[in-house]
Amino acid sequence: MKIIACYSNKGGVGKTATSVNLAYSYAQAEQQVLLCDLDPQGASGFYFRVKPSKKLTDARFFEDVERFTKAIRASDFEGLDVLPANLTFRDFDVFLSRMRNKRSRLKKALIAAGSDYDVIILDCPPNFSTLSENIFKAADEIVVPVIPTPLSERSFDQLVSFFEQHKLRKKKLRAFFSMVQHRKVLHQETMKAMRKLYPKRFLQTVVPFAADIEKMGQYRAPVCTYAGRSASCASYRALFEELENGVISNQ
Repeated sequence: MKIIACYSNKGGVGKTATSVNLAYSYAQAEQQVLLCDLDPQGASGFYFRVKPSKKLTDARFFEDVERFTKAIRASDFEGLDVLPANLTFRDFDVFLSRMRNKRSRLKKALIAAGSDYDVIILDCPPNFSTLSENIFKAADEIVVPVIPTPLSERSFDQLVSFFEQHKLRKKKLRAFFSMVQHRKVLHQETMKAMRKLYPKRFLQTVVPFAADIEKMGQYRAPVCTYAGRSASCASYRALFEELENGVISNQ
């Protein structure tokens, strides 16, 4: 079982869109996928039209395998299940602070409840916290959307510094440029500078800023289900191919 976290310490960079579309791509590749929404806003569950469990609350997420499993919902797509978030997830750091081995509780919970899946994808909230340290430890890969602007560049610098300070494996970080507007000189210059600064951290795939991605909230579905010939769909397919096979598909 592979665990992939879609994470950024900055909000509004496309984490949920990435999580939803990657989950769909893995399912289309005939893998059994669990999309686990860790963000109390619950956007991933909204996109897949599933409602959160009212019983998976408080520390039960980390301690009650049976309730965790029962809270998993089937999506409309073969091989793709969703664990939707509820508002009590906002208190994860409080629950974790009271537990032994608090930085490894998430991984234990996922392994215990997710044995039927080939891939677990985590849609993560944007902060540095005990939960995020759990995410960094649990994930085999951490996919980081980065908008090519100074604030997002600063946020990625902070993330890399956090990994260095805490002696975490930077090889897990698989960043890519998100919400890119190729006509903007700032975007082009920022991408060039960041690729030079972090030559081993950035994937080649670039996801554009596009109305088709914004329409996910309208259609409540992955992009490729309603805009299969779009550049947005092609970019998420390319992201999947690069992560899974190390190659770039035609965008």
